[in-house]
Amino acid sequence: MSDDELLANYARAYNTRVGFGSRPALILIDFCQGYFDPECDLYAGVEDAIASALRIREAARAAGVPVVLTNVVYHPSAIDGGRFFEKAAPLKNFIKGSPMGAFGPGLVAQDDELIVSKQYPSAFFGTSLASTLTAAGIDSVLLTGLTTSGCVRATCIDAMSHGFRTAVVAEACGDRHPAPHEANLFDMNAKYADVVSEAETVAFLNGLPR
Repeated sequence: MSDDELLANYARAYNTRVGFGSRPALILIDFCQGYFDPECDLYAGVEDAIASALRIREAARAAGVPVVLTNVVYHPSAIDGGRFFEKAAPLKNFIKGSPMGAFGPGLVAQDDELIVSKQYPSAFFGTSLASTLTAAGIDSVLLTGLTTSGCVRATCIDAMSHGFRTAVVAEACGDRHPAPHEANLFDMNAKYADVVSEAETVAFLNGLPR
């Protein structure tokens, strides 16, 4: 098959949009300093992604939409890191107290924003996030963050699995290489979520009843 035929075949099987929910929460996944420090082995050159996420966060806050920030934090002994810490060597930068684990440029947590600290890729795995959102009446999530092929994808799958309508904002996600970024956006859009633009997301947030 040609590339066009392959895409057409894929679209025939996976071409559904679920749309935004009525009571969303915005999640900013792991926008940590290590991804922005060229001296760190996590560095990914994702400044455009955090800039996009911050604009979306501004629109979300203006609309009264709950904002959740996630980070990765490990015990000094890394005993809580399990196989993820064993496999992914750069996670050493997220041992408690490391400056690489602080939030990235321009991202300062506000008092009314929830911070979820995690040890594994998904913001839902091993945390109370799903219960917290459900109890608050949230029916959908808007995902931004790092990295697209890792913690964004894992969070996306778990969000959908927990019953939340899920939207992934393309410009507000980033990866260290464009190929896995684009491939994972394609796959998430096919099976788990709607991949949407920043402009589309801001327009949706601006249109929510105050």
